[in-house]
Amino acid sequence: MRIATTIFLTDETVTPVRLARELERRGFAGLYVPEHTHIPVSRRTPYPAGGDLPREYGRTLDPFVALGQAAAVTERLALGTGITLVAQHDPIDLAKQAATLDHLSGGRFTLGVGYGWNVEEAADHGVEWSTRRELSSDRLALMRALWADEPTAYAGRFGSVQASEAHPKPVRRPRGPVNGPRTLIGGGAGPKLFAHIARDADGWLPIGGRGLTESVPKLRAVWEEAGRDPKDLQVVPYAVLPSPGKLAHYADLGIEEVVLQLPSADEPEVLRALDAYAAFL
Repeated sequence: MRIATTIFLTDETVTPVRLARELERRGFAGLYVPEHTHIPVSRRTPYPAGGDLPREYGRTLDPFVALGQAAAVTERLALGTGITLVAQHDPIDLAKQAATLDHLSGGRFTLGVGYGWNVEEAADHGVEWSTRRELSSDRLALMRALWADEPTAYAGRFGSVQASEAHPKPVRRPRGPVNGPRTLIGGGAGPKLFAHIARDADGWLPIGGRGLTESVPKLRAVWEEAGRDPKDLQVVPYAVLPSPGKLAHYADLGIEEVVLQLPSADEPEVLRALDAYAAFL
């Protein structure tokens, strides 16, 4: 099982360069970072985990800039977003960012996609909350048109692009109906999410990894009903606080990668966490 990590990188934490070097030196498989462009102080949307919103949510680094730094100082470390709020991006710009990072890193990039939870943040980007899932799906389809080998036009409900020269291309070649970098969708288990995963992605990023015994077989059924190859489905438990029993359970479910949560902290504290997690490598 590949052991990757995630962290809220901020202006107050360990830097991407220092963390990436330490992860690769110690043998960790990857680094995923989250995204929030800003957090409106009105705070009308409650924090999903309950209580006060942690400080780091309003201080996150731009994930593509941070991962670009990490790519430049490593050779093997996988790099991913956990997650990118696709609905809050111009899809033509986002397609260029993702393809460039994948190209420059030699195909090490994973595009983690999320639909978001902060209504005010999305509203400032002009996102209508009730249609954010459909908007994200439409933007992913537009991005895949730009990633296609030949100039490909796309016209969708929310946007369009002419057949265009768009380079660089992501390193990863098409597999099944999805092209571009490896794409995983985060969110809570359910028929709507699973339908989006089967249509738009390579797999699922379930936060915390709870309830997978029941949900993974349901996702596999939806995946196969959509005509996807069962061998291609990837389930990557995300932001996990590990234990030997938990990781063994994931292995029994056929899971090949898990992403462990690091503290959003300074370098000494993060390195202590890596020392503790090294036991699971």
